[in-house]
Amino acid sequence: MPTASSRSPSTAIAWANGLARSPVRIAALRYTRMLMAPSGVEGRVALTVGGGADSGKIAILGRGPAEALLRPGFDLRRHASRAGCRGRVRRTPCRCCLFYPRVMRDRRVVLLWAAFAVTALVSTLLVLRREDRLSDVHIYYGALADLRAGRPLYGYVADNGGPFTYPPFAALVLWPITAVPEGVAQGVWLLATYAAVVAVAVPVGAALTAGRSRRALVVAAVALGLLLSAPVQSNLRFGQVSIFIVLAALLDGMGVVPARLRGILVGVAAAIKLTPLLFVVYFLATGRWRDAARALAAFVACAAIAAVVLPTESWTYWAGTMLETSRIGNLASLGNQSVHGMLLRVGVDEAALPLVWAALVAAICAVALLRARHLAAHGRPGHAAVLVGCATVAASPVSWTHHQIWPVLAAMLLIGLSGVARRVAGVALLVTMVVSLGAVLSPISTRPGVQFLFENARTLGVCLLCLAGFGGVAVAATRTARTAAPRRAWLRVGVAAAATLAFFAVQPLPAGADPTFKAYDLDDVVNPRYFFVCRGPAECAAFGTGAPVTFGTRVEKTKVRVNGVVAPRVARLAYYSAPGGAPREIPLLAAYPGSRTFSFRSATMAHGRLVAYAADGQPIATYDEELAAAFRAGRP
Repeated sequence: MPTASSRSPSTAIAWANGLARSPVRIAALRYTRMLMAPSGVEGRVALTVGGGADSGKIAILGRGPAEALLRPGFDLRRHASRAGCRGRVRRTPCRCCLFYPRVMRDRRVVLLWAAFAVTALVSTLLVLRREDRLSDVHIYYGALADLRAGRPLYGYVADNGGPFTYPPFAALVLWPITAVPEGVAQGVWLLATYAAVVAVAVPVGAALTAGRSRRALVVAAVALGLLLSAPVQSNLRFGQVSIFIVLAALLDGMGVVPARLRGILVGVAAAIKLTPLLFVVYFLATGRWRDAARALAAFVACAAIAAVVLPTESWTYWAGTMLETSRIGNLASLGNQSVHGMLLRVGVDEAALPLVWAALVAAICAVALLRARHLAAHGRPGHAAVLVGCATVAASPVSWTHHQIWPVLAAMLLIGLSGVARRVAGVALLVTMVVSLGAVLSPISTRPGVQFLFENARTLGVCLLCLAGFGGVAVAATRTARTAAPRRAWLRVGVAAAATLAFFAVQPLPAGADPTFKAYDLDDVVNPRYFFVCRGPAECAAFGTGAPVTFGTRVEKTKVRVNGVVAPRVARLAYYSAPGGAPREIPLLAAYPGSRTFSFRSATMAHGRLVAYAADGQPIATYDEELAAAFRAGRP
């Protein structure tokens, strides 16, 4: 047993006096481990509680000097109760008293934060080396500069073709960035993004370590995992506001902010981006009526302030610009991992698409809100808020990569739960959110169904999470109170989902329903920064066939892109992805003087057929073997 002489005198005396004057009767001071520091250094004091089911449990007493915490008259039972110790606390429970000074950190925590700093530095260098670095910050900066010059906010188009798409209140929030040069604004934006990542990691780490120790270690791990994920890297690359929206909604959804202010952050976030409005429904579902009222009041107040300061822009946005999804980009692209984007890629009929999308979104949100209410009622507000956030990703018409932070948080919470099935699901979802399965796994099989699953893995994962939740009642149980029934329930869900996806993977898609098909428009073709098209018959003929349609091919990851020109007698061009399928019209574009070009992509070109029609509707040329040969030649 260590004696007073083995420690600094001032510390040993303070420690011994604190114990001697305590009402706890110590029969024998048998220290199994003692970490001491000079007297007065603030740290963390803990007791190992003995007796009953809580034997060996660490009870955190608080932070501060040891002589202040172990003061005369300190109530062990009250402190142990606050620390989460249940059952009877004996009068002689102290087997080991530990004093952890703040200067003595866990090496793993230091290593994780060092890794975070290195990753942040590397990410910053990679972002700044890009020619299109922080392109969204460039859009904000340019749009606000036009607004200050008296030009319309929503009439601005950046040199990369991007317009300002947020509500007018967002312009007021972003207004200060125009007070500094754009380069300074970009640097500040990167630093703010890193700070927001850490700020998100803190409440998530608290949700993961509820009733357990090692919070600092978990927070560091969450921050590093977030920084490595594709959504956060996308926020850094483009300079997006999504990470700040997630932070505001998370803090409000978890009830971290003071009670009188709860709901305001959600309202302000919704005034910048509309998707957090689903949290208002969550507040209503959980009986947080005042929070819902404050959120709506804050949203209306922010919109009203913008209407007073920017009346023309407010009318333009709310009267029509809000519904112009074409301003956001191609919603059928793989970057849009929402239910709406997946339906577009499947090829759902345009007339039926709104009804199908609305029905699916309503069902997903309803189930997710019920799950979230159950989680909140069982003391898991962090899990509930993250689940609602995942529902916003699934329900929004557009969920680009930088919007998909919520599924990353959900994956980490799944990994932190008990049960093999949940942890495996969490790891699978986290891997999906870190890497692009469509690019990594697609060479395994060229079947359209398999390609579809890989390329829509994030959408399917988010939808499954919204429907299954975090395991219902089982989430409320601690690690020491596991039950077999929830494990079997999650196992059944996993087996059923895997069987369904496997069956879908081996089935052929309906004829003509190539989910990867895309016909490019004029804006895509004439932007050489991102796309390529052959210019004129001479250039295209070097890759393909002769007139009346001259085309070449180009491999783009797992798909083949066809670029070409048509002769003057060609009036219409159609592509059939499979025999018996409906034709896909290929637009003929006047991209260059004296020629009409076209460009489209597909992953199922082995059975494709390209048909050129004259003005009278008669086919004048058909290309199928040529496309099949181009497909075989273009595959890796």
